[in-house]
Amino acid sequence: MSNTYDSGRLNLPFVGISTFGKRPHVDDWRVLDADVAILGAPFDAGTQWRSGARFGPRAVREASTLFSFGHGGAYDHEDDATYLPNTVRIVDMGDADIIHTDTIGSHRNIETGVRAALSAGALPVTIGGDHSINIPCIRAFDDQGDIHILQIDAHLDFVDERHGVRHGHGNPMRRAAEQDYVTGLTQVGIRNVSSTAREGYEDARAMGSDIISVRQARDMGPQAVVDHIPKGARVYITIDIDAFCPSIAPGTGTPSHGGFLYYDVLEILQMAAKRHDIVGVDLVEVAPDYDQTGSTAILAAQILMNLLGFIFHARGV
Repeated sequence: MSNTYDSGRLNLPFVGISTFGKRPHVDDWRVLDADVAILGAPFDAGTQWRSGARFGPRAVREASTLFSFGHGGAYDHEDDATYLPNTVRIVDMGDADIIHTDTIGSHRNIETGVRAALSAGALPVTIGGDHSINIPCIRAFDDQGDIHILQIDAHLDFVDERHGVRHGHGNPMRRAAEQDYVTGLTQVGIRNVSSTAREGYEDARAMGSDIISVRQARDMGPQAVVDHIPKGARVYITIDIDAFCPSIAPGTGTPSHGGFLYYDVLEILQMAAKRHDIVGVDLVEVAPDYDQTGSTAILAAQILMNLLGFIFHARGV
């Protein structure tokens, strides 16, 4: 694999503009030409407690430069595989326009960005923002065929309506389950005190959800967790950073102790990428101001980088 530092600039991680992985920025969405399109969705007006996830895309982009030394891919000695070689074309679309106080308008602009990525044949990867940004992401798939959702999260996010709110960060999985092209949900990491009441869990199961806690997932192992996804399903992955234990990911608005550690999630994602066609990804709820070490944003960037590596390695790229 060729290394970009063999000729030209060294371009160390702390140098230059912080696009995702230091990949090219394309601000004209009509001319996207890539395998992966990164979209920022810095919207957090759907939060019910601590805000701040609007700064998530910026923090994750900056953290992602840590993994951008210019090598021709990332060699993993355990897997004896080189992930994300230069043949995988990744671009950064920048951010969707966010209209302060306007959830519907902001969501519409996020949906436009995801549709642009899909129209270009690129894998859309959206960085939030709060988990409500999953709602427009899933709506953008209305002409893409059937999909199954793999959710990694502490919370079920299956509230139907509360005080008239239907598009906050407690609602996205309910809104997803209502779409006729969403064939089911596998919800992993759900635990403890949840944002969803008992009837929400009953509704979720009745609408096709399979709910697995952290302790159940650990007892089962990653292969058995992924076995819960129907064979042959095309999978959209949504990752809430609060799925992780706040001991390693404190930078989030609704932390919940008892969460996953890094390899718990990584191995589930690797198995899912091996077995299924991954058609879209979002990662949400990084609120960097609650973590002065920056480790939460680094965790998010590392998970995304590895997941993209797994996806394209499974595709033979």
